[in-house]
Amino acid sequence: MSEEQFQAKIRLYVDHPLAEGQSIPLERDQAHYLFGVMRQPEGAYVALFNSRDGEYVAEITQAGKRGGELTCRIQSKPLQLPPDLWLLFAPIKKARTDFIVEKAAEMGTQRIVPVQTEFTNSERIRQDRLQAHAIEAAEQCGGTYVPEVAGLHRLDRILADWDPERQIMFCDETLVGAAQALQAVESGKWAILIGPEGGFSEAERKRLHALPFTHAVSLGPRILRADTAAVAALTIWQTHLGDWS
Repeated sequence: MSEEQFQAKIRLYVDHPLAEGQSIPLERDQAHYLFGVMRQPEGAYVALFNSRDGEYVAEITQAGKRGGELTCRIQSKPLQLPPDLWLLFAPIKKARTDFIVEKAAEMGTQRIVPVQTEFTNSERIRQDRLQAHAIEAAEQCGGTYVPEVAGLHRLDRILADWDPERQIMFCDETLVGAAQALQAVESGKWAILIGPEGGFSEAERKRLHALPFTHAVSLGPRILRADTAAVAALTIWQTHLGDWS
């Protein structure tokens, strides 16, 4: 059968190898979504991806209330990895933290790391819930890769163990614009660091400026909310050093 004969309107992330003819067992929540919510019958097609094998169109070969089975028919997309970019950010209110994770997955990152700074308002996160948001974002945006969402790490400990080959774009409203600051640098392994709503402490700011692998930039003349700053920084980096250019 040709690729045009397979019409899949629903995309699902699965933690299972994908290949033509491969059978994929459905978890209970996935079965409920496909058969209880979306009312998909046996014989319908679903697009699957797993961050490793690209996207495959699979046929529903078994449908039940608590489970089911899909069978891969044809690869519809190769694996498309995002740039080697991490997003480090200080968690804020629940809905806005969810927004940051969703946009980071949509806009192209490989890893998302919540960090605890001196002025971070939120001291706890639900890593599993944030990972689920990253998966949902990738399902909706057509991506074939889901970034890992790490647990909450203290910023000072992260910097102490940092790989100096990974450059950090450190957002600091007191300095030059990001576009100007990135003109003289090259793509490669990078991270973007977004501070908390109260900003970095003076000690954190001095330490970041002193590190040889950081690039301090401004995101414009107005102070942005943390969630807006994350989107702005990702946009600027992707435009100058990522896969948007």
